[in-house]
Amino acid sequence: MLAAQDEETAAHPARFSVVTDPSPSAPPSAAPGPTAAAGGKGRSAVGGGDGGDGPDRPSSPRRAGAWWRAERLMPRGLHAVAFVPLVALGLIVAVLAWKALPAIRYNGLGFFTHTRWSQGNLYAPLVTTHGVRHPPEASYGAVPLVVGTLVSSAIAVVLALPVAVGTALIVVEKLPPRLSAAVGFCMEVLAGVPSVIYGLWGFFTLGPFLSRLANAVWANHLPDVPVLRFFKGPTYGGQGLFTVGVVLAIMILPIIAATTRDLLRQVPRANVEGAVALGMTESEALGTVTLPWVRSGVIGATMLGLGRALGETIAVAMVSGSLVGAEPRSLYSSFGTIAATIVNQLDSALDDVSGLATATLAELALVLLVITLVANVGARLLVRQVATTVLPVGRGI
Repeated sequence: MLAAQDEETAAHPARFSVVTDPSPSAPPSAAPGPTAAAGGKGRSAVGGGDGGDGPDRPSSPRRAGAWWRAERLMPRGLHAVAFVPLVALGLIVAVLAWKALPAIRYNGLGFFTHTRWSQGNLYAPLVTTHGVRHPPEASYGAVPLVVGTLVSSAIAVVLALPVAVGTALIVVEKLPPRLSAAVGFCMEVLAGVPSVIYGLWGFFTLGPFLSRLANAVWANHLPDVPVLRFFKGPTYGGQGLFTVGVVLAIMILPIIAATTRDLLRQVPRANVEGAVALGMTESEALGTVTLPWVRSGVIGATMLGLGRALGETIAVAMVSGSLVGAEPRSLYSSFGTIAATIVNQLDSALDDVSGLATATLAELALVLLVITLVANVGARLLVRQVATTVLPVGRGI
């Protein structure tokens, strides 16, 4: 038998030339095939092809080395990319703080206690206060803008959250698949509508309608008591706090509803069916199993909607009345928000040759950024208290 194997090896040397010593010290190119040794054209003993990569030809050492370097550099590149949002946030804060430094020195803590907003006498010679040149009688107070931003966003969240969660429950639990897909598509389209369209619709249609509705139903019929006095008064044709709250609620509703819908689809059906099998009604199973399972996710979705409501600009500027220097006295009075004031006052701020007006707008932007960060940090702390397990959507059962 050994003699026959030796004869076959001698008769077909190319067939057995790929079998080499398996020791790691032998390099792959230590035993070239007879064709390569004779012809010098680099033909493979196995594939029989010339310099190209055949289906059975291993990768060249140069290409293997390139892949090896890429695999080693990829984790470092991903680590660097992961820090891009943090670096961008740091740069934004640093630039805003640098631009707002003159306004911070001039306004001081009075920026958060005063209500008057005036650029001063732009035609008089500039004066210097605390090392900052400014027009005479310039005064800036952010209290009404901060109050307007927080109140309008709170109204939007209060109006949108129950409707969004109810819509998501109906879409997931009750509607047939085709109708559910159609409603989900409408929510996604509603989330992609530009804010200027919401502003035009609110200015021409929704505002006048809400004005007539409030006048006819409750604005002129509520008793004159201190608690309800905020909901009484003239509606001013629809431009005011109530219209802004409704417009913002419609804008953030698709965000909360779509996120809640995706979370509800991740609830294990076995848990819900087990609760029903134990004797619970559908409402009891909803409150005991489904909602606790997605509670932390709904909080996160609400914070996403709140972030958009806090920073919304064009739609609010079109239906708020753009009032600065005064807090909203009723649910229907004109007011201003930080974002809307920045976009409305930017053109006139360029007339201030001292640059204090533009620096004050940068300080306003810094305040809005701080409010958004505080809201997000508070939401994360709340989610940590609610989510007591490692489940991605909630605390479970």
